[in-house]
Amino acid sequence: MKMESMIAKLHPLERTVLPILKQETELSTIANHSKLKEIEVMRALQWLENKKILTLNIDKKKVVDLDVNGKEYQKEGLPEKKFLQALTLDFQSVEKITKKTKLNKEEINACLGLLKRKLAIEIKKEKELMVKLGPQGSNLLKKESFEEKFLKNKFPLDFNKITDINKFAFDELKKRKGLLKIEELKTTTISLTKEGKKLVVADLGAEVVNRLTTGMLKTGQWKGKKFRSYDVEINVPKIHRGKKHFVNEAVDYIKQIWLELGFKEMSGNYVQSAFWDLDALFVPQDHPAREMQDTFYLNGNAKLPKLWEKVKKVHEDGNNTGSKGWQCQFSKEETQKILLRTHTTVLSAQTISNLKKEDLPAKFFSVSKVFRNEALDWKHLFEFYQVEGIVIDPNANLSHLKGYLREFYKKMGFPKVRMRPAHFPYTEPSVEVDVYHPIKKQWVELGGAGIFRPEVVKPLLGFECPVLAWGQGMGRIISEYWKIQDIRELYKNDFKQLREIKAWIK
Repeated sequence: MKMESMIAKLHPLERTVLPILKQETELSTIANHSKLKEIEVMRALQWLENKKILTLNIDKKKVVDLDVNGKEYQKEGLPEKKFLQALTLDFQSVEKITKKTKLNKEEINACLGLLKRKLAIEIKKEKELMVKLGPQGSNLLKKESFEEKFLKNKFPLDFNKITDINKFAFDELKKRKGLLKIEELKTTTISLTKEGKKLVVADLGAEVVNRLTTGMLKTGQWKGKKFRSYDVEINVPKIHRGKKHFVNEAVDYIKQIWLELGFKEMSGNYVQSAFWDLDALFVPQDHPAREMQDTFYLNGNAKLPKLWEKVKKVHEDGNNTGSKGWQCQFSKEETQKILLRTHTTVLSAQTISNLKKEDLPAKFFSVSKVFRNEALDWKHLFEFYQVEGIVIDPNANLSHLKGYLREFYKKMGFPKVRMRPAHFPYTEPSVEVDVYHPIKKQWVELGGAGIFRPEVVKPLLGFECPVLAWGQGMGRIISEYWKIQDIRELYKNDFKQLREIKAWIK
């Protein structure tokens, strides 16, 4: 930047500060000479630093300074010395000593504890608390204590220069309320760059007008004035725009994938009955997942739909599904329990129960929260999103299921997908879905899928029909995009993370 151009763009604060920089380099000294406030000087120095005129050097130092009580004791002496001076070899009441010394209750209590520990006083309890000089009392009166010597220092005191003896006194005094305080002292100095050394000796010319006002335009005062040039190249603070949380961006993207594939979105309540969450999906009533350590139960009982008796018969003997069921007594009390849904498959069950033959074929999805009573760690959350999908179609088969999931994961950035045989209570056949991680060079499990069993479909739909179904954990899928290893980082709401994290590619 040419010198003339640089001078033309100088702010009045910069013009005031620059000549002083020939001799002075410390912020407080520059403020005194310029008669500006320190904040104004700092602002001018920061602008000049942005223009590469100078470099700001900030030195931080930890110091010990006197607090309110410390300043008083430095002038008046420590309360324990006053307390000792008021004592005799005969017992006196603490009340009498308090009147003599004019110490407050807190100081008296501190003196009693401190001096008793040093064997400087003896205490006895009669009708009231009595005290007299102890074996070491006279010695303490004659000599200056470490604490008294410490208070004679010039404050603020460099914390790192406190010697061992001073450290003992510092530790003792620090225990007392309002006596010492530790602060961080900042010293700002400047060093001029090559360009800056030229500028401080340059002729800055006549004073310039910082801005054009309406009053100047009306009166014509602007004529003959020299105005400051606008500096359009100077660095300005970064402005962070408002935006969605990055997890919500990912949710919207995933929803768009299924909508483009012709699916309709399912929705429902977080609070569900055990009937819809578990029994309608042919999960046995003695399954471990129903225990308190896996499920969040709530108080109260749910009202059951009419088809609950059909589900009851399927559980007990299979009814008309060709199955033997679970061969155990079905509990109405158990199925009426209320809980936070443990999977979004509850929405699939409710959606199927509302369909008729003429509605088929049909396909639905949801990207919604579920709740598990899990211990929180780097790969487990007790509240997380699940990507759910069902296809109800008389002509559907396992190949179609694999095709849908491959298409979904391809759009999520995982072109290589494999499926392994697995077991789930409500699907047969069942598969685990893995994707190949391009960086880790290994397969990563992301969820389960399969075809709903007749024991699930027939009571809900009223007739047999293939229903493709899947439930995928969204957290693991999207974590890979942001290279997040600890799944808790998805929801820590750290402003720095929210501002700097890359946007979801749509």
